Amino acid sequence: MVAETLQSQLPMLLLLGGAALIGAEAFAPGANFFVLGIGLFTAGIVGVLLPAGLGSIALVIMAIAVLIATGITLYVSKEFDLYTNTGKGKTTDSASLRGETGRVTERVTTSDGQVKLDNGGFNPFYEARSVDGEIPEGETVMVVDPGGGNVVTVESFSDATDDIDRELAREREASEREAESES
Repeated sequence: MVAETLQSQLPMLLLLGGAALIGAEAFAPGANFFVLGIGLFTAGIVGVLLPAGLGSIALVIMAIAVLIATGITLYVSKEFDLYTNTGKGKTTDSASLRGETGRVTERVTTSDGQVKLDNGGFNPFYEARSVDGEIPEGETVMVVDPGGGNVVTVESFSDATDDIDRELAREREASEREAESES
């Protein structure tokens, strides 16, 4: 008799216990309670939805629901780096975007456009402006000025030149002129 009463109340107890653990996560963040709370909450919902006459089969189904829900929750929290603070998929500030590469998703001009940065944080899409000219969609770009907020200044890899590239170009031109003057 007591076992039957407990078995009929178990889904509601799991539901409330899971909700309490999820709520406790707000007071002690770090995935200490959240993963188990989601599992118990899911098992409670499954138990409430199951027909009353299943008996011990309902317990097995709820146990499987706990395992599946906690597994999925643990995987998602690890995959999206919600609690470990390893920095995967995060930017520390706008300056950390300098030198990042990405692709143009909407044609970039000096006044309009959008890029998706390879390591641009949780939302890698940024409004972009070109250094000069127009950069077509699909072109690989590099952030030369992170600016601030969500607008970055980018330069196409095909147009990118730095001090070394300029010096090499000068030497190439000088050797070409020398070769022409010798002929």
